[in-house]
Amino acid sequence: MKNRKTIHDFDLQPEYKFDYSKAVRGKYCRRLMREGANVVVLEPDIAHMFRNSAAVNDALRSLLDVSEKTRRLTARPSRA
Repeated sequence: MKNRKTIHDFDLQPEYKFDYSKAVRGKYCRRLMREGANVVVLEPDIAHMFRNSAAVNDALRSLLDVSEKTRRLTARPSRA
């Protein structure tokens, strides 16, 4: 069995090298806020109850549905 000499070249290819001295913090933040990106951070105890964002959306939709139905039941009649 021959011993193979392994050569590890850990240098990145030129297209993957990035000059961090020219980086800008929050470069796209204003655009995201202008476009209406909504990011909600859940508390850890609440986030533990949902497996993904679709589950959170389903729970909120069902809460809104129940709220809408309850509002119709308890609405006071308006006097003319």
